[in-house]
Amino acid sequence: MKNTFLAIGLFCITLGLQAQNIKLPTPEKTGGKPIMETLNERRSERSYVKKEMSEQMLSNLLWAANGFNRDERRTAPTAMNKQEMELYVMFDSGIYFYDAKANVLKLVAKGDFKEALGQPQISNDAALSIIMVADTNKSSIEWAAVSTGYISQNIYLFAASEGLGTVARGSFKKEELSKALQLKENQQITLVQPVGFLK
Repeated sequence: MKNTFLAIGLFCITLGLQAQNIKLPTPEKTGGKPIMETLNERRSERSYVKKEMSEQMLSNLLWAANGFNRDERRTAPTAMNKQEMELYVMFDSGIYFYDAKANVLKLVAKGDFKEALGQPQISNDAALSIIMVADTNKSSIEWAAVSTGYISQNIYLFAASEGLGTVARGSFKKEELSKALQLKENQQITLVQPVGFLK
């Protein structure tokens, strides 16, 4: 009987740990506005209406930003395919790592860490903020800056196509945010980009 309760307890703990991650639906890779129309509507938006994003739209957004569109190749290019960039996503309730291969958001930390993003007048009403992180063991920070630009533009174009707002932000509390993301010494935040619904 004691072993049965122990087994049930371990099973429940395992389920609880699994429930912390978010398995995203398969991204939709068709549709959207024509590219010329999307480019015409691309702009920086800093004011949003507080609203949660559906899991399908979230999956589409993250795939467009830096997902895999071919074997071992991503939607955003990197020099010599180093793939030094990874994405973290901050919601009101916590921070997640975007596992692009598995299409899963893996929980990093529960809680409200938006203070570390700075500029609350922008960050607080966004549906989420995407945090771009470079692995300097894979590539130089200079090349990572170039790769960051590609990812940021992918987010801008997706937002324009879907009627969302976004803005690239280089001002954030670096040490505080790095600690919240539990980054290693070789990992550096390059950019923060909130995405939200327009007023």
